[in-house]
Amino acid sequence: MQLSYNKKTSPLILGFSIFSFRYRFTCLLRRRAPSLLTSHELKVKLQIQWSKRCIVKLQIQKMILQMAGNSIKSVAKAVGEYQYPWRDKLTKYKDELSKGVWGYWHLGAWKPLGISARRRARLRKEVLLAGEDWPYDPERKEMRTKRKGHKCDRISAEKRANTAELMKKMPQMLADYRKKKWEKKMNEEDTAAKKE
Repeated sequence: MQLSYNKKTSPLILGFSIFSFRYRFTCLLRRRAPSLLTSHELKVKLQIQWSKRCIVKLQIQKMILQMAGNSIKSVAKAVGEYQYPWRDKLTKYKDELSKGVWGYWHLGAWKPLGISARRRARLRKEVLLAGEDWPYDPERKEMRTKRKGHKCDRISAEKRANTAELMKKMPQMLADYRKKKWEKKMNEEDTAAKKE
């Protein structure tokens, strides 16, 4: 309540004062009817006014909570009753799904499917949850049973095998080496003898 300032009223009664509503209301009642109200009556009147305001506030809060609860219940009920229409979607995209998993080649150009990967995955999940068969998955390759291992182990095994084969040939290689050395020595001696 906005009040104009005059000399009879205190400046505290002004509407822009920093004091509480209760104090302003008390001052107003005293100013309007000072002879009619005693301090006890004034307190009782203020308490009644204050309790009425609190009751109204509580009623409003209760109504808001009830409305919110009802809306949450209705949303939960709608979500619970909603069923994804996978049968309709499956009949609609059956031809598209049979063309390929990610897309297909048409006249030399790659064409993606008419249904996105996310929607395809959702449809697949709903079909499988319903207990139906999903034949549109790509063929799975056989699992690799042979382990690759470490490269250093493979190289060392190859080296050992190569060394074993070379050791079998070693006597012949030594004989060839000795013969070569002997021939070289003989040639050197022959050339030295011819020079002298």
